Amino acid sequence: MSSTESSPNAVHDSRALKGKRGWRRLINAMRYSADGFLAAWRQEDAFRQEVLLAAVMIPVALVLPVTMVERLLLIGTVCLVLIVELLNTAIEAAIDRQSYDINPLAKTAKDVGSAAVTLALALAIFTWLSIVAPRLVVGLIGT
Repeated sequence: MSSTESSPNAVHDSRALKGKRGWRRLINAMRYSADGFLAAWRQEDAFRQEVLLAAVMIPVALVLPVTMVERLLLIGTVCLVLIVELLNTAIEAAIDRQSYDINPLAKTAKDVGSAAVTLALALAIFTWLSIVAPRLVVGLIGT
């Protein structure tokens, strides 16, 4: 069997997927994104927890009596946490594909990805506290 033929155990060459245009490219991109979300959901506890928090926080942001800019900041920081977590998961997968051995460079890459998630979480927490906490205090004092 030649290298271009398909078999159940064959490794598919990703170059065959390059160069697609128009609707085919868009459909493929959407499928790859869905596969990425599903993989992160299945493999990463942190991603599942962050998605569940987003499922609560985004609807809350939509009903809070805040300006449109504040609403965008509240929702944007939650989305940023998910984006950074997905990138961190991609970094970890790429490193683990190469080797599970403990390597100083691999550890640095994983630690830096984790630090990026921590910064995104801190930004989200700070943003939410800055926008929502003053309204809660005013609401408590006003009653």
